[in-house]
Amino acid sequence: MDFQILISNLTNPTLLFFVLGIFAAIVKSDLEIPASSSKFISLYLLFAIGFKGGQELSHSQFSAEILYSLLFGLVIASLIPFYVFFILKRKLTISDAGAVAATYGSVSAVTFVAAVSFLEAQKIAFGGHMVAVMALMESPAIIVGVILMMIYDKESENQGKLKDVIQHSFTNGSVLMILGSLIIGLIADSKQAEGIKPFTNDIFKGFLAIFLLEMGMVTARRFAAFRKYGLFVTIFALLIPLLNGGFIAFASKIVTADEGNRFIFAILAASASYIAVPAAMRLAAPKSDPGLYIPMALGVTFPFNITIGMPIYYAIVRGT
Repeated sequence: MDFQILISNLTNPTLLFFVLGIFAAIVKSDLEIPASSSKFISLYLLFAIGFKGGQELSHSQFSAEILYSLLFGLVIASLIPFYVFFILKRKLTISDAGAVAATYGSVSAVTFVAAVSFLEAQKIAFGGHMVAVMALMESPAIIVGVILMMIYDKESENQGKLKDVIQHSFTNGSVLMILGSLIIGLIADSKQAEGIKPFTNDIFKGFLAIFLLEMGMVTARRFAAFRKYGLFVTIFALLIPLLNGGFIAFASKIVTADEGNRFIFAILAASASYIAVPAAMRLAAPKSDPGLYIPMALGVTFPFNITIGMPIYYAIVRGT
């Protein structure tokens, strides 16, 4: 790994605000981001990423690589929950194993945003279609996780709810916002779009820093409730993203030779959802424990990916 890239990533101002958030929670500071402001910022980040992706896509021709990338993303999101479920069902209940499998098969939009910031720092471009890949990868893992729970837990309360879960996974606010923004960016007139460029580009990193400040505070609070599950799930939450991200960083070269796109594939495979999946599991698997799968994704995997994980995946991409 290039340690200069690692040091650069660890001293990134947006990441340092994440660390500040953790520190604020540990010392029990009264620092707080209002819930309404936090929701606005998260919607803004999704809007900005989606719109910029749509604009990039509008300037490029639809190609076989774009089609293969979309299919590759769907395959990743469908296969990861399978093997994660069968590893975990030996240690956890079927409901918890299914929820964690869906969590690690799905993706984190915030990790994606951090990855975009990482690429910008390295002055590396990526294809606008990768935004569509990310949006499409949110739902398949949720569906696979629920199907596995239905197969292996005959007494599960989620029987007959698959249709509702599928509908919810595609109408989830984060999915709808980023897909909608992507489509609007794709069809919007380029000259008209220039008018909102300062909003989508210039202030992006400032909003990301404030958002990661709050994520740091939330992470520290969630992690405290997570300790009761012991060392196994903590190690799992560190090794699985490393395994998924490292393998896809290498394997993605069969789909694209573009470094930026391969890095995005790796971070999507390594990330874990803590927004879309909890909302779906509340409906599909009420017996699963959010105190397990949310802290795994947010308290362990997310910090690992944005600090150490990204330089590792990038080094694999550059080395292959």
